[in-house]
Amino acid sequence: MFAMSQSKALISGITGQDGSYLAEFLLGKGYEVHGIVRRVAIEDPEHRLARLDAIRSRIKLHAASLESYASIHQVVANVRPDECYHLAAQSFVSYSFDDEFSTLNANINGTHYMLAAVKNVVPQCRFYFAGSSEMFGKAEEVPQNERTRFHPRSTYGISKVAGFELTRNYREAYGLHGSNGILFNHESPRRGYEFVTRKITSGVARVVAGRSSELRLGNLDAKRDWGHAREYVEAMWLMLQQEQPDDYVIATGETHTVREFVELAFGLAGLNYRDYVAPDPELFRPAEVNVLLGDASRAKEKLGWSPRTGFEALVREMVEADCRLLGVEPKVRARVG
Repeated sequence: MFAMSQSKALISGITGQDGSYLAEFLLGKGYEVHGIVRRVAIEDPEHRLARLDAIRSRIKLHAASLESYASIHQVVANVRPDECYHLAAQSFVSYSFDDEFSTLNANINGTHYMLAAVKNVVPQCRFYFAGSSEMFGKAEEVPQNERTRFHPRSTYGISKVAGFELTRNYREAYGLHGSNGILFNHESPRRGYEFVTRKITSGVARVVAGRSSELRLGNLDAKRDWGHAREYVEAMWLMLQQEQPDDYVIATGETHTVREFVELAFGLAGLNYRDYVAPDPELFRPAEVNVLLGDASRAKEKLGWSPRTGFEALVREMVEADCRLLGVEPKVRARVG
């Protein structure tokens, strides 16, 4: 390991859920934190930089586009980071079906540009790529680990497999300290509203606030492995502290259906989800994935990482936060049984 004092970290996707938690975590470790953002974010900070409000004065933001190698190269050359966390991506799976071309272009080329800039400017920099459980897709085995074969079922998943392989190639061909985190679903009150978990908890809050009486959802029987984003960013950091770069599955090892999430979220507010949730065939994926359940035993052994927040605690935190945003009393109660 190298000294943490005055180390510089560069985060792409710093305005997102993971980026904001990672920035806070690294500041707590004494890092100088830099972030790559689109120029429109700097021009509209109230809306686009909201997750960074609490730390905005302590970080340095740089305008660049993942579709422009020249702009990425310039930022890397100006910052000369010790660690680079590439989190930025078009990450909403449903969008990737709607606009396959931009998803592939932004996610694959963006990763390639980041890797190339790091290799050419600061080859000693340690690089993290944000992989995804969506890379497994139609998984051949349950649970999935670092040796499970990828079979992505969406353009997003395909683009993440490409980024994974690019990172591994730079590690093997050029000696870059590049690690891949294969992160299973991780949520928080900072999750985007388009994702099903946040759609559910914000929907509960709208019902409690009297602003809505119906929540339309897709496949309630889809199963996912849900953890807390705040803990998953710690795993990213731990990967880059290792002497040798490698790839790690980060997950809770527990699976729950969307229906369980819905029932718990509404139940915590004293409501029966059947009175409010309506199925919407339009929200089903064209190609659904199999059961995504991660085996993070390698991360526990090598990194000393394990999840701390349970399923109910995660759902409770999200419901309470969304109720507070609407100015209503959550009335969240403990689950019975």
